[in-house]
Amino acid sequence: MTTYRTPFTASLTGAKWAFSTRRVQQSDVVGISDRVEEARSGDLVLGRVEKIGSHKRLQLTSGRGSELYPDDLVVVACGDRYAPDQFEGIARLNRQSSDLLASGGVLGQMRQKNGKIACPTTIVPVGLLTDANGQVVNLSSYAETTARPGARPTAIGLIGASMNSGKTTAAAALANGLRRAGHRVGVVKITGTAAFGDYNAYIDAGAHFVCDFVDAGMVSTYRQPVPQIETALELLLGLAGEANCDVVIVEFADGILQSETAALLRSDYVRSEVPSFLFAVPDALSAVGGSATLSEIGIAPLAITGVVSQSPLASAEAEAMTGLPIWTRDALCDPAKANALLASAASTAPFCEVAA
Repeated sequence: MTTYRTPFTASLTGAKWAFSTRRVQQSDVVGISDRVEEARSGDLVLGRVEKIGSHKRLQLTSGRGSELYPDDLVVVACGDRYAPDQFEGIARLNRQSSDLLASGGVLGQMRQKNGKIACPTTIVPVGLLTDANGQVVNLSSYAETTARPGARPTAIGLIGASMNSGKTTAAAALANGLRRAGHRVGVVKITGTAAFGDYNAYIDAGAHFVCDFVDAGMVSTYRQPVPQIETALELLLGLAGEANCDVVIVEFADGILQSETAALLRSDYVRSEVPSFLFAVPDALSAVGGSATLSEIGIAPLAITGVVSQSPLASAEAEAMTGLPIWTRDALCDPAKANALLASAASTAPFCEVAA
């Protein structure tokens, strides 16, 4: 049952709206439904913080983090999460108490967690937010519209052996190097969970255009159909082209064994749009095993980067065993070297034109 009441809008004004809801027109929300058990991925939820756990701060639509306190009202999105270093959870709400799966504002039911991580912050769902037609507000209604047809920018994929292998650092560094070389750089994060850390890192690096799967109407890509993610990639690459980017860096979250990422790397469509990759790894053994796994599906990375590049010894081991060059953050930031890497990428994509 959906109810509408005057004090409701006042409570929304004082609520903390999470970064995951950044595209929502807040004035569209006029009511609330108590049918929280029917929530699906992307539905907006008004909740009350019950107990502070692992996530002690909520990322706001403004781009800053806000300390959480018991009884805070928050607006988050129901969603799934896959994070080997933190939580795995699904888009399912419990009326008594649900779990904050990500500080970007993703609420669901935790199924398992990393043993090094504290239990999640718990939130009691007050209800699902509804619009003037009584429909539950969902992020999918605020996705970008189809981009105008046009030339695609040259795309370089950034994949990793695991979570926290250095993908975002490498993507931001390459964006900075290419910008300094005179390119209009776009960065697209195509898989993952809504959060502003990577988004802000790309902006700080000087990317001309930044977007992610939230701009395609998804709070998370975990457990979403691969064709839907492929459609999102088509949209986001088109938007980068519409923004006059001549090169776009596409980051894939987590590791190459994660289900959606693994499927996308085998996708003919994805491989046609993103024909070249950098591979971020935490150590030399991951470089060797990961490169072999990629080779089995026909991917030969342009280079290895990530955490391993911080260690000269580990880098030497990785280079000796894989035959691939190791690129440090400083090398990716260097305009001349970044341009050389782009030229290598463009040579594998004959239908893309790279601006001088």
